[in-house]
Amino acid sequence: MRLSTKGRYAVTAMLDLAIHDGKGPVTLADISQCQGISLSYLEQLFAKLRRDGLVEGVRGPGGGYRLAKAATDISIADIIGAVDEKVDATLCEGKENCQDGERCLTHDLWSSLSAQIFNYLDGINLADFLARPSVRAIIDRQTENQIGKEKMTFAGGSR
Repeated sequence: MRLSTKGRYAVTAMLDLAIHDGKGPVTLADISQCQGISLSYLEQLFAKLRRDGLVEGVRGPGGGYRLAKAATDISIADIIGAVDEKVDATLCEGKENCQDGERCLTHDLWSSLSAQIFNYLDGINLADFLARPSVRAIIDRQTENQIGKEKMTFAGGSR
């Protein structure tokens, strides 16, 4: 079982919002540039995230998106579910019709694995994940890279 790009990108984008939580709205263009995710793809994801009440849009100058709930109240499983991803290792999508319309020999194994994965992802919220030292190091690196790019643009070093 693999999580698709849709789920991975949604989690990454939500983490980016959580990093900037309390500093004002973040544009999708900023997330796109910082995280290397297509702007049009982000637009599709954020329509779903907004529909599920995980983000809210802010209109006007300085607008963008922000978290609609506290980072402690948004689990990774919430994000994955909002973009229509399923954490399911069964072939039958839990319908128990895996083998000629009947439950297969290994259904319980894959169903239990799916539940374990969901519980793991449901037990991690955005704030907890951002507090991890390895994640903090990446945030620091991305911040330094962004500051460097802004300095180059301001100094006329890039176009």
